[in-house]
Amino acid sequence: MNLSDRRILVTGAAGFIGSHLSDRLARDNELVLVDDFSIGLRENLDEVQGLSNVRIVEADICDRERMRELCAGVDVIFHLAISCLRTSLNQPIMSHDINAGGTLSVCLAAREHEVERLIYVSSSEVYGSARTVPMDEEHPLQPTTVYGASKLAGELYALAFWRTYQMPVSVVRPFNTYGPREPWQGARAEVIPRFILQLAAGKAPVVYGGGTQTRDFTFVEDTVRGLLAAGACDELVGEIVNVARGSEASILHIAELLPPLVGRDVPVVHEAPRPGDVDRHFADVSKARRLFGYEPRVLLDDGLARTVEWFLSNDIASRAPAEAAGAPNW
Repeated sequence: MNLSDRRILVTGAAGFIGSHLSDRLARDNELVLVDDFSIGLRENLDEVQGLSNVRIVEADICDRERMRELCAGVDVIFHLAISCLRTSLNQPIMSHDINAGGTLSVCLAAREHEVERLIYVSSSEVYGSARTVPMDEEHPLQPTTVYGASKLAGELYALAFWRTYQMPVSVVRPFNTYGPREPWQGARAEVIPRFILQLAAGKAPVVYGGGTQTRDFTFVEDTVRGLLAAGACDELVGEIVNVARGSEASILHIAELLPPLVGRDVPVVHEAPRPGDVDRHFADVSKARRLFGYEPRVLLDDGLARTVEWFLSNDIASRAPAEAAGAPNW
């Protein structure tokens, strides 16, 4: 499938990955960018704001009637809207309603309007902690949080529409994406932005648990390239694929790499483990390589340097140093 000259709807478009994906899709397509802006930032869409081929719509994906209206005439949907992992620890019903119920709402609208392709953007959290590594798409699914469980429910809904109604659906499981615009506020603040802002404020990076837990950190440009290639891949219809760097790094290793990039030398402090935290993630990306030639390009050191540069050059530290530097963010 060619993803040029299409009418494409992106949910969660003002979020971290969604906004980078929207920037790339806007070069060749007519876009309907949907976000309720409860979490996503309008500033993330500055690059596409005002373009004649881009329509930005404030809407809730759980509003089935509104989604029916917005999907009319759409060729392709990239579904990224979520309620995040840390929110699910205290507001599990919200996570269920948005991640599972919202996905069902999108699927119903897509089927009604005979959308040519629905790309459901899932999460590595559906796996839980690694039992074998690297983790391929057949790895057992044992999510440790309501977030992971609700993302898995979304996968099952999407694939059920393929099996029952032959609606062309592809599922992509990104691992831990990082980079410019990565969430840095409140419950959505991810570990790399938290460390950067803590260091910039002269505070110790807070590691929850021992810090030996690993993640497959993937720079956002590589994630977006994977999403685009997966969306265009006809062989992936009805299938699931990992998109990741294909390597693992511990939280403590990230905490060691960041201080010289930020220009601070502050030792980490440890606090109690985060509830439901996975111990290890390390992706097998051979299926993505085989089906659509996916190869990650950005090394961890380079990606971290680019991320730090963005956070410092945009003076994010002055906007929320207290929220990012200390108490648990869930």
